Amino acid sequence: MIIHELGHLAAARRCSVPASELGLGLGPRLFGFRVRGVAFNLRLFPVASFVRLDGMALAQREIGQQLLVHLGGVGFNLIAAIGAYGTMFGWINLALGLVNLLPLYKHDGWKCGVAITRAILRKKSKPVEWVFTFSGGLVSLVIVNMLLRIFIR
Repeated sequence: MIIHELGHLAAARRCSVPASELGLGLGPRLFGFRVRGVAFNLRLFPVASFVRLDGMALAQREIGQQLLVHLGGVGFNLIAAIGAYGTMFGWINLALGLVNLLPLYKHDGWKCGVAITRAILRKKSKPVEWVFTFSGGLVSLVIVNMLLRIFIR
């Protein structure tokens, strides 16, 4: 997960989007350190990871830069998967990258879809974003169901 979040952080830096924290895990902070203005924190529950970005600054960037930041993690996962081809580490990075492309709420694929929708409409539209969120969730369930049927036989 750290590779994925480092990808987001690198892309955010490239696009001049401020980041205040890279967190590994959720919940209370166990320990951490700061590097170049970013807090790197290990948290109690190792179930997720995140980069805390300045959302207002990101929203002001052109659509290409927004997509670069949202897909930076997937890109780093794919690079790691290629670099570690054939190993468990490579397969895990490939899986993390691909799962994050699904249009599930708060995943990178969903964030890209919302950014594209807002760029097309030139504004936020809660009804359109709700439709995208629910249809993206349904599509994701269908894709996961199909993959499970293929690989679990």
